[in-house]
Amino acid sequence: MPRTIVITGASDGIGAAAAAQVHAAGEQVVVVGRDPGKTKAVADRMDAPWHVADYTELSQVRDLAAELRESYPRIDVLANNAGGIFAERTVTADGFERTFQVNHLGGFLLTNLLLDRLIADRASVVQTSSLAARRFARFDIDDLQNERSYSSGSAYGNAKLADILFTKELLRRHGDDGVHPVAFHPGAIASSFAAAASGPWRFMYTNPLTTRLLSSTEEGGSRLAWLALGKPGVDWTPGEYYARNRVARTNPLADDPGLAKRLWDRSAEMVGL
Repeated sequence: MPRTIVITGASDGIGAAAAAQVHAAGEQVVVVGRDPGKTKAVADRMDAPWHVADYTELSQVRDLAAELRESYPRIDVLANNAGGIFAERTVTADGFERTFQVNHLGGFLLTNLLLDRLIADRASVVQTSSLAARRFARFDIDDLQNERSYSSGSAYGNAKLADILFTKELLRRHGDDGVHPVAFHPGAIASSFAAAASGPWRFMYTNPLTTRLLSSTEEGGSRLAWLALGKPGVDWTPGEYYARNRVARTNPLADDPGLAKRLWDRSAEMVGL
């Protein structure tokens, strides 16, 4: 029986590539994206169901959770892949810095709203993180909104480190219940993820010369698909951070259980859980 694999941020980039690869493997993929037209186009190529949610509005994440609960009797894999890097510091209608909300809070909220289903189905939760967590993060648990010192790179790195901390704390809290969380770095991918960025980030990901140095969306998507299709505890180890399908080094703060717990509690308070 095909497994149901939900992939957010799947209207283009590695999410769309992973969705196609998961579908080709014979699984039921559920495509979630921000842009209705692009999301429908990706889903239609696989005759797959699709849903729309813009993570700059947490109400849309809540609506998405309700739709997923109503539409699918089980969820075997939830891939929290939605994210991006942004040029200027912007506060969402929910009152949170946009990078932190889109890359961390949205997936944190969706996972928690589906948690009882994920536990019942012994699901995998795949978190798209980044090498930026180690290279660019300037993580301050008392400044999650990046109010004291903002740069697009550090805000993105902080959010991706938060995703790894979330992965580890999700395992600590619910690993014994049957949830299998894992985080990974897809690689430096030639995609539109930095379209809203500026400076070196935008140049690197949009300039025709530099994009030749980047990996394809198919390669990045294959790393997500490998985790989504793999068997936790056999093909990969829950709670770890992967790069190139191997356990990899990341920011040392990721191994601080006290920090992971504080981040979970702060995140839960922010989203009203």
